[in-house]
Amino acid sequence: MHRKIIPDIVNDQTICAMATDETARQAAEKMVDRNVAAVVILDADGKLLGIVTERDLTRRVVAVGLAGDETKLGDIMTPNPDTLGPNDSALDALELMRIRNFRHLPVLDDGRVVGMVSIRDLYAAVKVELEENIRETEAFVFGDRYGA
Repeated sequence: MHRKIIPDIVNDQTICAMATDETARQAAEKMVDRNVAAVVILDADGKLLGIVTERDLTRRVVAVGLAGDETKLGDIMTPNPDTLGPNDSALDALELMRIRNFRHLPVLDDGRVVGMVSIRDLYAAVKVELEENIRETEAFVFGDRYGA
């Protein structure tokens, strides 16, 4: 069975969203409070503008000596990020993340952010899928499904 982003990976997620004029410190605090590693940046109409991750905070703020209280998310976000759709497969999403070196991708449905997927989420889903495939193959090879 090929796992889909929705509902197999993302279900009933509350989006951690911020605006471009909020600060890096506010993003870090929100990530800690919500125990997430990325926030989406939305405009006033809820349209996706970008993404800010823990990696962005360390590389684009801390490592270059910027002040977290003064640095605006609009200045450090990754604009127009790649996204996933609800019907994308977990395996395809994992491959995209590997190729592009991402760890988080927003999920859009009709232009609206409905979730965030991490590489950890996808790995777990693909692992389950591979284990199921192995069990099916073993059952077929060892006779449980012979003639089925």
